[in-house]
Amino acid sequence: MKAAAVARDVVAALREEGGLLAGALVGGAAPPGTGDPARLDPAAAALVEGLAPPRAFAVAAVREGYLLHYGSPSLVVGADDGLALLAGDRLYALGLARLAAAADVAAVRELADLITRCAQAHAVGDATAAQAAWEAAGARLAGPGRGADGRPVSAAGGPSGGKGDRFDQPNAGSR
Repeated sequence: MKAAAVARDVVAALREEGGLLAGALVGGAAPPGTGDPARLDPAAAALVEGLAPPRAFAVAAVREGYLLHYGSPSLVVGADDGLALLAGDRLYALGLARLAAAADVAAVRELADLITRCAQAHAVGDATAAQAAWEAAGARLAGPGRGADGRPVSAAGGPSGGKGDRFDQPNAGSR
């Protein structure tokens, strides 16, 4: 999926919810198509290219949540520190909920583990480890073994049903 479309989708979802968060978006609470265009940060833009829509939306939402906690967000730009923390948590939840609605349990697990790994890395001041976690999660979400729709594909090219797929196994660090 194209980064610009994903950015618009995330902004539209937040704008639809209304409230303080909608007012802190790029372009404020203005109707779609007015104000500044929504753009993902470069890392998020690279991560979402080619992903199925639910995964692309989730990655973009989780990345924006991460940036609200630890960096410079690109979609929620008018938030003070308190709202930024809450908005980051809301974006984490929004992304994971979109995947859960699509029954993509493997991607939910991957992004939940990513959120945890990034929090752990930042807790000890290791932004490099957080960046490495993003790169590894992006590769796993888009890597071999997945079709364009994000579903597991067997070696023969057909759906595998997820049996034995590395995405369906818990990561070493998960509970």
